[in-house]
Amino acid sequence: MEPLDFSISNEYGLVVDALFGAGLSRPLEGAAKEFVENLNARRRTGLCHTVAVDVPSGLDGATGRPVGQAVVEADLTISFFRSKPGHLLLPGRQLCGEVEIRDIGIPDAVLEEIRPRTFANAPDLWKSLLPELSMGMHKYQRGHLLVMSGDAAHTGAARLAAMAGLRTGAGLVTVASPASALAVNGGHLTAIMLARCDTPKELAGIIRERRIRALVIGPAAGVNDRTRSMVLEALSVPGLHIVLDADALTVFRETPETLFTAIRSRDGATILTPHDGEFARLFADLEGDRLKRARVAAVESGAIILLKGPDSVIAEPAGTAVVNANAPPWLATAGSGDVLAGMVGALCAQGMPVFAATCAAVWMHGEAACRAGPAMTAEDLPAEAAEVRAAMYKSPQSPSAHMRPLL
Repeated sequence: MEPLDFSISNEYGLVVDALFGAGLSRPLEGAAKEFVENLNARRRTGLCHTVAVDVPSGLDGATGRPVGQAVVEADLTISFFRSKPGHLLLPGRQLCGEVEIRDIGIPDAVLEEIRPRTFANAPDLWKSLLPELSMGMHKYQRGHLLVMSGDAAHTGAARLAAMAGLRTGAGLVTVASPASALAVNGGHLTAIMLARCDTPKELAGIIRERRIRALVIGPAAGVNDRTRSMVLEALSVPGLHIVLDADALTVFRETPETLFTAIRSRDGATILTPHDGEFARLFADLEGDRLKRARVAAVESGAIILLKGPDSVIAEPAGTAVVNANAPPWLATAGSGDVLAGMVGALCAQGMPVFAATCAAVWMHGEAACRAGPAMTAEDLPAEAAEVRAAMYKSPQSPSAHMRPLL
């Protein structure tokens, strides 16, 4: 054993980083900081490979954030028993490289004692709750999804959401369209139905008469009084599951408490699907890491929060949170969020528990993008999502499948 010296790493092609673990709470400094900076420089030029134990030194295992300016950039991280949030959340996921979880004899019964409330998103979490398909079902039993369209110049986003909803199993899907956009929408829709909707009263009538179970509102809806009034009307309908996305969130940027009060007082689940910019508009005062902000936002709003990104976090007011890590970089493309909103709405319309439906939609959305490949556009996602969904039904639930808590 030798004292730590930043030059030691120059002698070896493989370096095992076990300087600090997940409990580090202060920035690296002195010899440790100098050692890590030198190690990273050698790794970047291909002169050595780095294997981290537990988490790369300098990384907060609970948040995925560097504790200071210096953090080990690993090719491989070996951790134990269960993954940590920092293995999945960015930038931790990139800094960890490939992650392997090894068994060191800790019994699963420990989970009953510590009762973790954070999970990695995977089919084990929700596959058993997917909507049942049985002989003799008719389309109304599979749920009716309604998607609100924007004006004549902004109709594509709603159609993407609607097609995604149909491909994700909703028995019926209707696009509620302003009169000015009926011809545009009608020229593009076949299996998806169309209804004129210009006022909140007309929206309430469509929901009632067509036995709508879930509503998606926001994609290209417009940041205007019409969208705001439609959202508030929808939130007053008992029993309706509502996915609020994009413009349906931004329209409340000046008065978020108006939205939250309507959500907290309603009978029916509400899912908010902001990306980071939209989240900041609604929850401007929230600070902290991604998991903490999503959890607090869920409590504050009374809604399920889907904080979208390459490391999406799904949080419910009761405190459970799920981190998703299967989204490829090419999913960052116009319209992909509209597709996701439609997928969430479709699973809710089919009667899947709403938090599980949101988690399932996010994972299937990422898997669909992986299948589509780097050249994909949002138009490719609904068909790929249908294949992912079909695979879920073809593969039986493993008797050894278990939820994936993060420690």
